[in-house]
Amino acid sequence: MRETPEELAALQTLLDTSLAGATGHLRSIIAADRTLTAEQLTSVLTGMCLLTLSTVTAKGEPRVSGVDGHFLHGRWYFGTARTAAKARHLAARPAASVAHMRGEGLGVFTHGTAETLNPVGGEPDAEWPELLAYVQDFYGDDAFDWDNEVVFFRLRPHWTTVYAPDFAALTAQ
Repeated sequence: MRETPEELAALQTLLDTSLAGATGHLRSIIAADRTLTAEQLTSVLTGMCLLTLSTVTAKGEPRVSGVDGHFLHGRWYFGTARTAAKARHLAARPAASVAHMRGEGLGVFTHGTAETLNPVGGEPDAEWPELLAYVQDFYGDDAFDWDNEVVFFRLRPHWTTVYAPDFAALTAQ
């Protein structure tokens, strides 16, 4: 867990306000006994988590693809090839949604704005050095040409919900 107490509090507020503003149908599925606290969530979202990423084309058509997601500081971080269609979509239209699901035991759903951390020819985001060290440690220093081959994004969330009917089962895995 890499979250500070302030980041955990902000994540908990996001989880609470997202669920409170959800439809009655969603609240009937994600009830208080079938969700996680911010602290519980950060304890189960460790390492690489496969995300389903939704972007939008210039024609307004939805596109879905998979990315390696890393949940750090209460937010999703993910990368892709700079030449990937999803990278172009996010550069032009940064609204995005991600979902991480583990069978019927965990579903994390987030809507937000994708922010580029390492733009080509631009000033990197203040978080880029920390994320770069993390991904190099995770994937290996020489796994990619980190300056030219890959682009990394932080998803700044405005809505996140979690479905988890059995926290004990998640932590036993």
